[in-house]
Amino acid sequence: MSRLRLFGSLLRGYSLSSSTSPQLSRKILNYRTMATKSFRYNHTMIRVKDPKVSLKFYTEVVGMELLKEEAFESFTLYYLGFDHSEGALTAEQKTAERFKREGVLELTWNHGTESDASFKGYASGNSEPGKGFGHLAITCDSVEDACAYFEKQGVPFKKRLSDGTMKDIAFILDPDGYWIEVLSNTRK
Repeated sequence: MSRLRLFGSLLRGYSLSSSTSPQLSRKILNYRTMATKSFRYNHTMIRVKDPKVSLKFYTEVVGMELLKEEAFESFTLYYLGFDHSEGALTAEQKTAERFKREGVLELTWNHGTESDASFKGYASGNSEPGKGFGHLAITCDSVEDACAYFEKQGVPFKKRLSDGTMKDIAFILDPDGYWIEVLSNTRK
């Protein structure tokens, strides 16, 4: 059976429309089996034009830590994550744990893009055609303080707290134009 047919058969009769009852949504969204109990969301990969610029942004501005770098012939992977161990893990332990944790960001650099004048950059997923990928997100204790910090760092904003109808979230832009949502870790 194809994956699409299998997925369709699993969800047949289920709808997550706005009229879906909360009980049905919870049932669908919390469906874990013995086969899936060890699964966890590990990382998201985005392509970057210049790893020096992107690594500086994600480590020095956003505060992530480089967990691992893997160089191949034509590309290099950089795995980043937030360190919440408060010094309890060594660098080697953090590297070893990278596939067991959640919330890892993988930056993929295709060699040569940083110096190719004809390279126009990657699509962020938020423009036509397609509008596929939307954004990354980080949470924090105070969105207002985080936005003030990003402003001082010269980080461009896609949406400030004062913009639009959702006054409790902001969107900043990384060096490649990917959107990063900034929201409170106490949001309900």
